[in-house]
Amino acid sequence: MTEAADVLEVVRPILGRKLEGLEEPAGEPPAGPAEPAEDQRTRITGLLSHAPVSIDDLIRQSQSPPAIVRTVLLELELAGRVQRHGGGMVSLKPDP
Repeated sequence: MTEAADVLEVVRPILGRKLEGLEEPAGEPPAGPAEPAEDQRTRITGLLSHAPVSIDDLIRQSQSPPAIVRTVLLELELAGRVQRHGGGMVSLKPDP
């Protein structure tokens, strides 16, 4: 895997100068979003219906962080259970 330091090493000679402020921060990389808890998944899924609802409304109504709501929606979309609409709206897919 290419790291940021690898890219900077290649770019420095091309630009002919030291790139300041672009060094990798020391320490551990920031943790990604937490895995949604089962009760969060259930709550968010329960708020969905065949009528489109805005993602912002899902965030408010579920009282879950935006990253968790988006993760649950992505999981449901990959499972073929959610349909995205324009304007940040989502709904359950109709049963075939």
